Amino acid sequence: MHQPPPDFRPRVLHLAQPVDGGVARVVLDLVRAQLASGLRVAVGCPDGELAEKARELGAEVREWSAVRAPGPGLRGEVRRLGRLIAEARPDLVHAHSAKAGLAARLALRGRVPTVFQPHAWSFEAADGITGALARRWERFGARWADRVVCVSEAERGRGLRAGVRAAYAVIPNGVDPVRFCPAPAGPARAALPGLDAADPGADPGTAPLAVCVGRLCRQKGQDVLLRAWERVRAEVPGARLALVGDGPDRAALRAAAGPGVLFAGAVRDVRPWYRAADLVVLPSRWEGMALAPLEALACGRPVVLADVDGARESLPPASAGLCLVPPEDPAALAAAVAGLLTDAPLRAEFGEAGRRHVLSTHDVRYTAERIAGLYRELLGARPPVTAERRESLLS
Repeated sequence: MHQPPPDFRPRVLHLAQPVDGGVARVVLDLVRAQLASGLRVAVGCPDGELAEKARELGAEVREWSAVRAPGPGLRGEVRRLGRLIAEARPDLVHAHSAKAGLAARLALRGRVPTVFQPHAWSFEAADGITGALARRWERFGARWADRVVCVSEAERGRGLRAGVRAAYAVIPNGVDPVRFCPAPAGPARAALPGLDAADPGADPGTAPLAVCVGRLCRQKGQDVLLRAWERVRAEVPGARLALVGDGPDRAALRAAAGPGVLFAGAVRDVRPWYRAADLVVLPSRWEGMALAPLEALACGRPVVLADVDGARESLPPASAGLCLVPPEDPAALAAAVAGLLTDAPLRAEFGEAGRRHVLSTHDVRYTAERIAGLYRELLGARPPVTAERRESLLS
């Protein structure tokens, strides 16, 4: 087996589209850890917040013009990505989410060690012919991934049931427990703009507050939460709900929202919202393993989750029975949220257990170490990428 020379510092290229939400946070956490460990790190992505923050960390950033969904422009996106990869000269490519995974594997076709991380399978987001085509592609494209990294056993199982036969590695998501740490709710609420606008008749300092952090889109299920909220308010008068994030469903959700709902929009720092919350709720229709619940648990806040892939694995076992609800079930969601909002001792117990769970299982340092081990394994099994091999990427 070829072993790289002792002073060999691999060059890793992360490719990402989308460039916001949990995918961007995972990429930035890996970039931060890999730069600190001495790796040479580049990021290829459309211009925007991910590119800006990656530059701030010290990574080389190369713009890749690509839209979020596949479409008629895919061929041009793959061609541009091939040029980007040849210019970046990576020893290993780590492609994040469906679009980057599609384009990277088509551009590389196994010529450079390739890691694909779905961050939830593409076929979960589509029905009918589109879903069938996505499953067919993932089955075919698996041959061009040296490893498919799933963030939960449930996500890996979903891939296997869909017929995706790949070399899998399960590496759970992690968060920074130093950055995401408990703080008193009162000062956090006082610093949040517009919180009293959700319900002018309620005292913003004492009224129960639930927070949902995520892109405003069908995947995250905020529409289910809004259908549940009327029942929550009937049981917990004055309760408020803050939806933190932006996305394509914002207008429709606003039209469906009743009293006590605040649309906070996209924020650069979500920590004050977690710390202001009595609980955090994420009623997703599908996930791999969402970061928002882990961040909330690290801040000592209990979470209520739809029981989709990765949700059960992100919770302390003792709280799963009360904090997991069937997806797309407003009645069950309302019962769980109202039950916790009216039980302060139980919230405190679940919050403390959640913090311990993150420290033991979902510390981002463990995630980064396991990813680094995976890179070493793949780079040790294949010779370094030569200039000739890089040039072939343009052919």
